[in-house]
Amino acid sequence: MAERTTARTTDAARPPEFEQGSELVTPVVAWYRTAARDLPWRRPDATPWAVMVSEFMLQQTPVVRVLPVYEAWLDRWPTPAALAAEPAGEAVRAWGRLGYPRRAQRLHAAASAIEEDFDGVVPDTYEDLASLPGVGEYTAGAIASFAYKKRHIVLDTNVRRVLARAVSGVEYPAPSTTPADRRIATALLPEQPADAAEWAAASMELGAVVCTARTPRCDECPVASLCTWVAAGKPAYDGPPRRGQTYEGTDRQARGRLLAVLRDTHGSVPREELEAAWTRDVAQRERALSSLLADGLVVVLDGERFALAQ
Repeated sequence: MAERTTARTTDAARPPEFEQGSELVTPVVAWYRTAARDLPWRRPDATPWAVMVSEFMLQQTPVVRVLPVYEAWLDRWPTPAALAAEPAGEAVRAWGRLGYPRRAQRLHAAASAIEEDFDGVVPDTYEDLASLPGVGEYTAGAIASFAYKKRHIVLDTNVRRVLARAVSGVEYPAPSTTPADRRIATALLPEQPADAAEWAAASMELGAVVCTARTPRCDECPVASLCTWVAAGKPAYDGPPRRGQTYEGTDRQARGRLLAVLRDTHGSVPREELEAAWTRDVAQRERALSSLLADGLVVVLDGERFALAQ
């Protein structure tokens, strides 16, 4: 797989973007060393488990919302074994309002697998990481890179946006990771594992705080003079329609309201309490409840009482 390429990239194998794109690495890393946010999962004392927890929490959730939950989580569960020893429902409860609560369920399952299959130690290889519940291509590469300083491409939305603009000259990347994304990222990857890990963090940070989706701050960008998109006059995106992030009135909001009632109650609640939590659309509420049951986040007890799954 492309994200696990560790052999030296030969001149013959380099894509045409490489010669221009390779100039990006040094200034972006230099910028990162002075401008990076001080985040707990980046500190030298962060454990591989702490890095793993951060990667699960940061999926589709901004840093400012993650920080308090992350710190409370690690205070309570500083190791995979500590989390695995408690019911999955407690992980969902502690997840609070981060959203996408199945991530909590999957993180608990991953902790259980680490305890059972890896003697309680977060594995350090891409293959072993990818075998864990809830760990896909991006997350496996990110944990291997950030926790163990391994040489892997790390392609989240922020990195793909940086590469789309700076190298490919388009405003936004494709909706999901493409072979072209992997090819460009692999070609840019520094040879030394520690350098590759730092570049992964630096390009991600650049996309998160400077090369942002809606209002890129090109005047603050360390590689604006090298950016193909800037050089082309910042042409507007003309690809497939981009999905919005509408939340108000959605099934996801309804699920969140129902789950909040269950999360804030130790024990079960009657159906009437769930009905009171979402009154604007009865059919939507029932659909949301059915999906929570189908996802294994909620269980029904004694016919008409509901609780977080344990």
